[in-house]
Amino acid sequence: MPGSDGRMPGATSEALGLPGAAVAVIDAEGSVIGWTEAAARLLGYRASEVVNRSATHLLMSDGAEPDPSAWSALAGAREPWSGMVRVRHRDGRPINMSVWASPLAAEDGRRDWFISAADLSGTPLPSGTDELVLRSLLDDSPIGMAIWDADLRCIWLNSTVERRIGPLRHQRLGRRAADSLPGFDTDSVEAAMRQVLKDGKPVIDHEYRWTAEDGNEERVFSSSFFRLDGPGGSPLGVCSMVVDITTSAARQRLAVLSEASTRIGRTLDVMSTAQELAEVAVPLLADYATVDLAEAVPLGEEPLMRVEATDSGVPVFRRAGVTSVHAGIPESMWRRGDPVFVPPSSPFTAVLNTGEAHFEPVLDSSPGTWLDQDPGRARTIHENGMHSLMILPLKARGVILGIAVFIRTDTPAAFSRDDRLLAEEIVVRAALSLDNARRYTRERTTALALQRYLLPRNPSGGSAVDVAWRYLPADVHDGVGGDWFDVIPLSGARVALVVGDVVGHGINAAATMGRLRTAVHTLADMDLPPEEVLARLDDLVARLTDEDAGARGYATPVMGGTCVYAVYDPVTRRCTMARAGHPPPAIVDPDGNVTFPTVPSGAPIGLGVGMLSFQSVEMELPEGSMIALYTDGLVETREADIDVGLNRLRAALAGARGTLEQICSDVVDSVVAQAPAEDDVALLLARTRSLSTDQYVSWELSTDPAVVGKARSLAVRQLAVWGLEELSTTVELIVSELVTNAIRYSSGAIRLRLIRHKSLTCEVADGDSNSPRLRHARSTDENGRGLFLIAELSRRWGTRIAPGGKIVWAELTLPTGAALPPSSR
Repeated sequence: MPGSDGRMPGATSEALGLPGAAVAVIDAEGSVIGWTEAAARLLGYRASEVVNRSATHLLMSDGAEPDPSAWSALAGAREPWSGMVRVRHRDGRPINMSVWASPLAAEDGRRDWFISAADLSGTPLPSGTDELVLRSLLDDSPIGMAIWDADLRCIWLNSTVERRIGPLRHQRLGRRAADSLPGFDTDSVEAAMRQVLKDGKPVIDHEYRWTAEDGNEERVFSSSFFRLDGPGGSPLGVCSMVVDITTSAARQRLAVLSEASTRIGRTLDVMSTAQELAEVAVPLLADYATVDLAEAVPLGEEPLMRVEATDSGVPVFRRAGVTSVHAGIPESMWRRGDPVFVPPSSPFTAVLNTGEAHFEPVLDSSPGTWLDQDPGRARTIHENGMHSLMILPLKARGVILGIAVFIRTDTPAAFSRDDRLLAEEIVVRAALSLDNARRYTRERTTALALQRYLLPRNPSGGSAVDVAWRYLPADVHDGVGGDWFDVIPLSGARVALVVGDVVGHGINAAATMGRLRTAVHTLADMDLPPEEVLARLDDLVARLTDEDAGARGYATPVMGGTCVYAVYDPVTRRCTMARAGHPPPAIVDPDGNVTFPTVPSGAPIGLGVGMLSFQSVEMELPEGSMIALYTDGLVETREADIDVGLNRLRAALAGARGTLEQICSDVVDSVVAQAPAEDDVALLLARTRSLSTDQYVSWELSTDPAVVGKARSLAVRQLAVWGLEELSTTVELIVSELVTNAIRYSSGAIRLRLIRHKSLTCEVADGDSNSPRLRHARSTDENGRGLFLIAELSRRWGTRIAPGGKIVWAELTLPTGAALPPSSR
């Protein structure tokens, strides 16, 4: 215990198990009554200078005078306590000390205090078990720990920093981080500690990086900071705990790349892919990201080269993707789809032209940079606090598609080399997806244009039917399909209705569709029955496929498909149908009842199966019936049988009302709404008409040559009834030639028929199945000019097979101003 002069024996600290510790005794009034040599060495005061004086003058205070209230509160509690205290050295400098205070019972009943203090710069901690446990806890911990005073000088650190966290080994006591940690982002570290000192709120997981001087190594650290307060709550310093998370950062990088792989390129749409790239980057990598595509990837109807330049730049890009951590994206000067203007000397155009990335960890927006030429962008940079920039080229298969821009605003750390590597990997993957989307879009656009060009522009059913159609390209990865339809006028006011589906997708399918449609037109002009049209089409496709056989001797399936072909005659109201592997047509009677007539399915086109595979079915339809021809995309899905689709179509047709155009739209919308189309959809609706009895007339004639004159008279008389006397001379000649040829080359009865619809048709039927052949007669020939004369006088002529023989016909244009029959208007 203290001697009469207050000095305590030098061995006191050792005897108490506190080697090297400064020991003092303070009475209940706060006066020093005991002082050791260790305390004198530590604080510079001799015992004579402090004994019997108040201990408060040893305490440092932020104010002019020390505040004894905190000590009084602790002394009054009469409980042991420990903590960190800032003490004044004799020379005036502050010393941060760990203090242990225990109450002592004096002989007179008073309670004095036994004080043990250790300098935090390295004085040993209390001995015994507690000391061993505490030292093991601090030094063997995998977490690096350090204590910084109020001036942010390091005053203590555990051995983990030196042993395990190599880049921190330069850290030394008494020095600031900026002076002792080369290669670290010490500015952000000290800024975080100052904030902790100011408001007392801990900072958790503050991430910063270390880069070796040679640039070949980079480590990532995560630190947490909390304030150390004295007994009165005044801030004495900051404790930091640091962990090397380089491996964790690598795992995070792999996670980002994995997410990019799953989120980017989910569709073959350029705009969607670009937006996916921007959304992956924010907030995992940047606070604001844009994807701007060049002219090589057209997104708008108007090419960039036709957009006028402005004072601040020229239109080089079009914005395809943009996102931000801020609602409303205030950083973006352009919306998606808008042209983006940049100065010619900007890094954006440099990246586009060179294909090299622009990396600017600290964005220089000061006067004298390229931003002087772009005041709008400069203003946006300052208003939104943009401080770090990366511009990367979107390059795939040797083509630069555009640029990806990554910017940090809220994140205080600048982009690092690892950030750049990560961004480059993401952008490379995204560029491939963008290029795939670009190629798909280009081919799809070309195929659609070709398909639309090859499909009929304004199909008309003439006097036979009213028609409406819908074509719905499916938005699938396979591209545009080869669905097609046609309405072909035939002789005698008849009409052919065709719907087909070519195997495959893309430009090849569209081109094949065009070839098949042309072939069907040619076969239809020959007025062949439906089953023969399909048989000859099948034979043609099989031969073309054989011609395209590969070099190894096997046929390449470049053509083929399905088809349904129907012919409707408004005079007899009979419809003849045949199909080749195609879904069955639907018939809706005037009362709304829907049936799928039994038409033999036949083999798909292109197998070369021959004539016997196709059969026609003929049926009579009431006037106002509706014929529905469609492709399988309307009724087939992967999840359900075709019968389910047919039932959906049946219900849609039965419930449809309104005009034929409205019905067509409603049917497609209704069916597709229940089962989204997985393939192209084509629907052709035809509402039947019938010619009234005053629109056609026929006569049975004998084979007597004298009947030719009678036939002429009958025809001229009927023309007078119809008010078509202007055509009498021409019709007389045509009728005379047709009847004469029938008498000369056939046997049995002859039938003459005149049909007035949107034109005038003269038909002669006979029992001979041989078709006449047009030839050019020589000047010395007495015969052979009849068909040549008919071809010259008529708009068109031809022959077709009929039951028991053939029909030769010629069609004439009605005179200008001639009134159309009511059913033909």
